[in-house]
Amino acid sequence: MTAAPSGGTPATATYDRIGIGYRRVRRPDARLAALIHQALTGARTVVNVGAGTGSYEPTGARVTAVDPSRVMLDQHPGRPKVLASAEALPFEDGAFDAAMAVMTVHHWPDLHRGLGELRRVAHRQVVFTWDPQHKPELWLIEEYLPEVRELERTRFTPLAHVAEALGAHTVLPFAIPHDFTDGFQTAFWRRPEQYLDPVVRQASSTFAQLPPSVVEPAIARLRTDLASGAWQRRHADLLDREAVDFGYRLLIAGRDASDTA
Repeated sequence: MTAAPSGGTPATATYDRIGIGYRRVRRPDARLAALIHQALTGARTVVNVGAGTGSYEPTGARVTAVDPSRVMLDQHPGRPKVLASAEALPFEDGAFDAAMAVMTVHHWPDLHRGLGELRRVAHRQVVFTWDPQHKPELWLIEEYLPEVRELERTRFTPLAHVAEALGAHTVLPFAIPHDFTDGFQTAFWRRPEQYLDPVVRQASSTFAQLPPSVVEPAIARLRTDLASGAWQRRHADLLDREAVDFGYRLLIAGRDASDTA
């Protein structure tokens, strides 16, 4: 059973609209999972804030999933599940060994309050996010959808500011492998044909929030370039690369694993 926080159900979240079928495209990648799980080593109790469908949760801990979207929680396989926002976590101070937040802080209406809540309810904080100031950016943005750049800059806070607000003592880079299984926006940097699939695009909150009048002409241009071989000629250098650093980072704050083991 999904518990609702005191004060009523939160306002309908973005993922109530776009979350249907999310798990089919957003499949956890074992390499990112290993990085996150290492950061959570020794934590016996974990709260996953913005949990979505439960990706990257450690199997050896008691995990409480928190999300403002009932659609997403309904796809989450675990228990307990709590319907709540990051800014108002219904838990006591220090209730968990660790708090995790994976590709979610850019959705929080009040980033600083949400990060403060992570610090309040858990001794350790592990946050995976993206830096909008990082270069290079995905070719899709530069060549086809510059509108994504403006949208992302309104949603994502520069990494340095997030790290400072969280009090992070460790910042770990994560380059996106060419065969990355978690279909967020940059996952298909070497598999451009995937962007032609509307199901794949729907699983990305950025694509899902842009109007069809913007997305569809851009995808039509990409389809033409793939058919003619123009994209392959323009990006021949990418076809042999194993991974690219697009600015994804894992932030770790609070106690080290040895302090809570």
